[in-house]
Amino acid sequence: MMSDKQARIRELTDRLNRAARAYYAEGREVMSNLEYDRLYDELLALERETGVTLANSPTVRVGYEVVSELPKEAHDQPMLSLDKTKEVEALAAFAGEHACLLSWKLDGLTVVLTYDGGELVKAVTRGNGEIGEVVTANARTFVNLPLRIPYEGTLVLRGEAVIRYDDFQRINEQIEDVDAKYKNPRNLCSGSVRQLNSEVTAQRMVHFVAFSLVQAPDVDFENSREQQFLWLARQGFEVVEYRLTQGETMKQTVEWFSAQVAQNPYPSDGLVLLYDDIAYGRSLGRTAKFPRDSIAFKWADELGETTLREIEWSPSRTGLINPVAIFDPIELEGSTVSRASVHNVSILKELKLGIGDQITVYKANMIIPQIAENLTKSDNVEIPKVCPVCGEHTSLQTVNGVQSLYCVNPRCQVKHIKAFRLLVDRDALNIEGISEATIEKFICAGFLKEPADLFHLDRFHDQIIEMEGFGEKSYANLLESVQKARTTTLPRIIYGLGIANIGVSNAKLLCRAFDFSFEKIKTASVEELSAIDGVGEVIARSIVQFFSDGDLMAQVDRLLSELTIVRDQDRAEQSLQGMTVVVTGSLSHFANRNELKSYIEERGGKVAGSVSSKTAYLINNDRTSSSSKNKKARELGIPIISEEEFLSLARNEHLTE
Repeated sequence: MMSDKQARIRELTDRLNRAARAYYAEGREVMSNLEYDRLYDELLALERETGVTLANSPTVRVGYEVVSELPKEAHDQPMLSLDKTKEVEALAAFAGEHACLLSWKLDGLTVVLTYDGGELVKAVTRGNGEIGEVVTANARTFVNLPLRIPYEGTLVLRGEAVIRYDDFQRINEQIEDVDAKYKNPRNLCSGSVRQLNSEVTAQRMVHFVAFSLVQAPDVDFENSREQQFLWLARQGFEVVEYRLTQGETMKQTVEWFSAQVAQNPYPSDGLVLLYDDIAYGRSLGRTAKFPRDSIAFKWADELGETTLREIEWSPSRTGLINPVAIFDPIELEGSTVSRASVHNVSILKELKLGIGDQITVYKANMIIPQIAENLTKSDNVEIPKVCPVCGEHTSLQTVNGVQSLYCVNPRCQVKHIKAFRLLVDRDALNIEGISEATIEKFICAGFLKEPADLFHLDRFHDQIIEMEGFGEKSYANLLESVQKARTTTLPRIIYGLGIANIGVSNAKLLCRAFDFSFEKIKTASVEELSAIDGVGEVIARSIVQFFSDGDLMAQVDRLLSELTIVRDQDRAEQSLQGMTVVVTGSLSHFANRNELKSYIEERGGKVAGSVSSKTAYLINNDRTSSSSKNKKARELGIPIISEEEFLSLARNEHLTE
């Protein structure tokens, strides 16, 4: 019996770790929140019963190692997770007669801020709880964050970087490609805060909400967490919304928050209860993973029972075919739902779904419909052997332990629509006035069969001007944009072809590596491509596979016959070949850092986010600045040069120190 339980512990540990890594580090979801919590509770109970806890158990380890290229830094104090409950009674018992603060548990990315002399000097993400990523430049772009505060001592505080629902919706509405839309505000926020380019962060409208004061040594807070919150608010910080409560009023306080969920502008996945008495809370100490002065409350999700009627298989440009559950409409959290993504075949099989099954459905964080449980488990859903759009064969593939269904037909109509949309993108051929919906209409009408057809839409003048949303003027504008697109650059073409794993940066990288020769890129071997810094074997094989398709190459050749390829700025002399530089401070010769970065990359150089021993130069017009980058450069003996000096360097002129 004991060996069976230990085997189950190993199984649960492995499954939960894989799910957590997918969710937090890779932005994928391989099981529902409800299922994760259920398995976590089962593992915790087994560990208590058997006395066996594995070294990599999620019950004793906090988070995962960070995976970006941002500089890393250890936290002065470990950032622990919170113990959790779904029972209001447990919250009440935790509080007892003590005054407590009950606040939102915001769903974004935790960041630690340090102010010194009234100035923001450092921002570090939570990371794995012990080591985080330095995102100071990005934090300075947070919409509501004070860069200077009245207090001039050393202040350390924690809070959540979050993106409001309205900003999340606005950003997604600007993305026409359905596959490229962000799944939830948390994923968008995490990626936005951890950008290597702070300009991107600024565009995402990230907010910061403070929830914990760690250090302000010379301020008397009268032994009260609430006084800390009020003081932080006076310093200019937005502080998490909270209510004072205790055991006997806990039920009413939780009900108040429950009623406010729909109006809360920030995503939240529960509540946090914290003792107001600072000394008492500290006296309780902590466990290996949890502090004892606070506890998290997760909503007991409202479950609805319904009948599964259909599994709809939804193809995408990448070939991935996602299963979507269609069920009898039910009311949940104040709205009617009738469909929920099942995410992938692994989850479909785990739930043992069958048409006609009785299922329970909930809204994750009271927003996103998810299947909680399959009560019938008839397991009769057939995995389609053919794509629902093109009718060609499908393939079950396992990537990172997750099984998914793919359409393997490179000419699937859905892929066709998405491929055309990519080709006309502003970073590709940049043809204005042709949205994804328009492309779909043109394909269905027979106007577009292959890429070169974009340049012969004039054959269908009479039909196009009769289409909804078109007329003579919009038709003329479209044709003008098409004609302008005939003159382009090779990196735009390479990106627009839609080769797997090739984005704008990699397209430029390829072109520079092969001297802007399409023929050299097309005939390159896996070995030649893998030798390029930043490519690697996976991307190399994608490129070789793409160019080995004879029919596809015939279409590409016909497209190229319609285009005039110019070298433009990409022809710039490679005067910075192999050089890594870091940019900081304000600019005068370039409109923004993106423009300077492009200038550097076009000349063979690379831009890094932090100063290291590999840095050739730090570009800063204020060479006497006491910024962290300047200090680091001086420590390592890295030259600090102005824009003017850098431009001289790029033009191969003599550089005077």
